[in-house]
Amino acid sequence: MKRRMTEKLNIWKSQTTERLPLLIYGARQVGKTHIVLEFGHKQFANVIYVNFEQDPGLIPYFEGDIAPKRIINVLEKYYQKPIHAEDTLIFFDEIQVCERALTSLKYFAESGPEYYVIAAGSLLGVAVNRSKFSFPVGKVQMETLYPLDFEEFLWARGQALLADEIKRCCDLSLAINDHLHKEALTAYKEYLIVGGMPAAVKASIAIVPSLTEVEVRRAILNAYIADMAKYATSAESVKIKSAFESIPTQLAKENSKFQYKLIKSGGRAALYGDSIDWLVASCVVLKCIKCDHGFMPLMAYQDLSSFKLYMSDIGLLSAQSGITLQSLADNSLNQFSGALTENYVAQALTAKGFTLHYWNSKNTAEVDFLIVWNGSVIPVEVKAAENNRSRSLTVYTERYKPQMAIRISSRNFGFENGIKSIPLYAIFAL
Repeated sequence: MKRRMTEKLNIWKSQTTERLPLLIYGARQVGKTHIVLEFGHKQFANVIYVNFEQDPGLIPYFEGDIAPKRIINVLEKYYQKPIHAEDTLIFFDEIQVCERALTSLKYFAESGPEYYVIAAGSLLGVAVNRSKFSFPVGKVQMETLYPLDFEEFLWARGQALLADEIKRCCDLSLAINDHLHKEALTAYKEYLIVGGMPAAVKASIAIVPSLTEVEVRRAILNAYIADMAKYATSAESVKIKSAFESIPTQLAKENSKFQYKLIKSGGRAALYGDSIDWLVASCVVLKCIKCDHGFMPLMAYQDLSSFKLYMSDIGLLSAQSGITLQSLADNSLNQFSGALTENYVAQALTAKGFTLHYWNSKNTAEVDFLIVWNGSVIPVEVKAAENNRSRSLTVYTERYKPQMAIRISSRNFGFENGIKSIPLYAIFAL
């Protein structure tokens, strides 16, 4: 499947000066290993693939001298392959398992820049938070890989021309052809169920899949829960799992912020704060922090005690909640359709590089998201259908007078009264 990350890898390889080791971060099973190996076999004569989780035998070799010259010598002997700087890719996978290997990236940047080195980590954020060794700040190029966004989903389905037309209409604020609008909305609803995990997307388009995409999504959820037990203490893993499993309930309640009591009666930040930090650091969930004002810089007006959590993949939320395409089609979800849509938008905005914030005015008005776009704070309102009524957006625009506002709904493209209308399927085109 075509991924946008591949182009970033090609650009990284083409750098002739100041090329740093590349560190790719992301949740489990978003496709990091596949993308890097595919890139490596196409662009290099030789690939040295080191998976520290599957083959921990190399870890002791990183406990001493981690200068590039010695590490290269170790890898050549271990894998019985010569390493030539100009045509060999060195790929450290699951690097969070070997903290000294993570530190070694600094020395590759300083004294071995001629080598092509890529590292990837699924629980890198968790490992860094508990690291005994220094993180190579400023010595690596960092990229985050997310699940397939809707554009990549269309590519996988053979609908690249539809994706191109969506981008064209978004750039020009032109209404897209009605037939294409309906076609895109249909694909969008399927994306709400399948999500963007590569294995789930592959199963959904396979003629004879070995597993259904539902089985794939449930297997990924189980793998996430297994990670909680593997990479946290037994007591902490129970709390992490409880917080994770409360997300559908949190979203269904339409709370103005995450409610610890919905995890367990009497729950509070002191009990579950670390668990939530673990989920965020592992990229399993997305955190959206409340802002008290719509001024720049948003970071200065955050209320860190008030936040919302979203699943990092909409397909996993659908699987966890037991939602099917049929239940989505027959409008039996009631208010949860709004929660599903909001989670999708959070995922889509994150994939575009936006930091998630929302605005709440003493529980009397709320804007779903605030994003910083071209140096300005832009309010983003989300509607599951075509409903255009929005008292909260009116309150916000009257108070802060933003350059414009964005309304995301099932309506076609348009721009009226300072509000840019974006169809749900077109967030990737912003």
